[in-house]
Amino acid sequence: MSNFPPCPQCNSEFTYEDGEMFVCPECGYEWATAAAPESAEAGKVVKDAYGNVLKDGDSVTVIKDLKIKGSSSVVKVGTKVKNIRLVDGDHDIDCKIDGIGAMGLKSEFVKKA
Repeated sequence: MSNFPPCPQCNSEFTYEDGEMFVCPECGYEWATAAAPESAEAGKVVKDAYGNVLKDGDSVTVIKDLKIKGSSSVVKVGTKVKNIRLVDGDHDIDCKIDGIGAMGLKSEFVKKA
């Protein structure tokens, strides 16, 4: 596959370079090649279940009972998690939960406190 950035409009991976522009064949959006490295540095924006933007150090509240794989423990609704760290991967948040320990959470199961 190519090493071109995905389309900023529709996230299509089928972008191509046309002179000094990148073009998305799916939505037709065009953007300058010089702007691509800046947008990659901006990073991924992580949002909670209600669309609030999360950042490192925020506190969040769990909105759904979460079973812990390999254990009979459950993270209950309303559990407050302090000082989160945003990471890349299948889970967006690394945190330490009192009584359970270190774990990864998906941002779709938390709300900003």
